[in-house]
Amino acid sequence: MGSLFRSEEMSLCQLFLQSEAAYACVSELGELGLVQFRDLNPDVNAFQRKFVNEVRRCDEMERKLRYLEKEIKKDGIPMLDTGESPEAPQPREMIDLEATFEKLENELREVNQNAEALKRNYLELTELKHILRKTQVFFDEVSGVW
Repeated sequence: MGSLFRSEEMSLCQLFLQSEAAYACVSELGELGLVQFRDLNPDVNAFQRKFVNEVRRCDEMERKLRYLEKEIKKDGIPMLDTGESPEAPQPREMIDLEATFEKLENELREVNQNAEALKRNYLELTELKHILRKTQVFFDEVSGVW
């Protein structure tokens, strides 16, 4: 198996792929980790590229995963790190992953909001309890004077 070191012998190749097979081919090459892609259309705007929507969807899923990871670490929950990168999912699996990540993110945000609301309520009620205790002492002292 080769590597991408500068001293490693390399070949410059140009691949012509059918649109239907492009995802499977590129994901397989990416999993091998032995390919570097060159942009043959550097003057084309990023928004005019063919798979820009898919890249945006992947970026959004990555953002959601980073958020979930940050929250997991914040709560000190241990995570299993296998050290391996998972295989690239098939396009039909991407839809399920997107829905799952969306659901998890929404649930976690809701849990965080509920936890904050509970904390605020607890602090407010604790404050009111202390006020009632102090006023009770005051009224006991005042009623003892009469």
